[in-house]
Amino acid sequence: MASRRQSIAGAAMRPQLTHLALHVRDLDAMVDFYGNYCDLTVVHDRRRDGGHVVWLAEAGREEEFVIVLIDGGPGRDQIKGDISHFDFALESREAVDVAAARADSAGHLMWPTREEPYPVGYYCGLRDPDGNCVELSYGQPLGPGAPSTAAT
Repeated sequence: MASRRQSIAGAAMRPQLTHLALHVRDLDAMVDFYGNYCDLTVVHDRRRDGGHVVWLAEAGREEEFVIVLIDGGPGRDQIKGDISHFDFALESREAVDVAAARADSAGHLMWPTREEPYPVGYYCGLRDPDGNCVELSYGQPLGPGAPSTAAT
């Protein structure tokens, strides 16, 4: 029997995360939210048989990873204590502050900015129109502000 890490042709293959699909209540509100707070843009928009699907991606990463939004879903209102979330690394602490202030004014802020020891860094929490928690951060080990050497 072939290894799980072999393709049909027999060459070694490593799985790669390509997309995350969300069945959403209000597709247009979600597109606006992720464009405004996470700088994602629409890279695919398909309407067929009464359905609507949109792919969102970061500039320059359109062929690496997308968030797929599928209209007509039930939404996801997280219960108290559920810390499931998506994280988007921003370019600076100031960018996190600005985004938190904008989210607060728009009624999207779940928790204000805070600083935690490595590897968490500086972050705030937003709630998207579907009820998902979205963290905006700076200084985590992934993305902008990542320390070159981690002090654990």
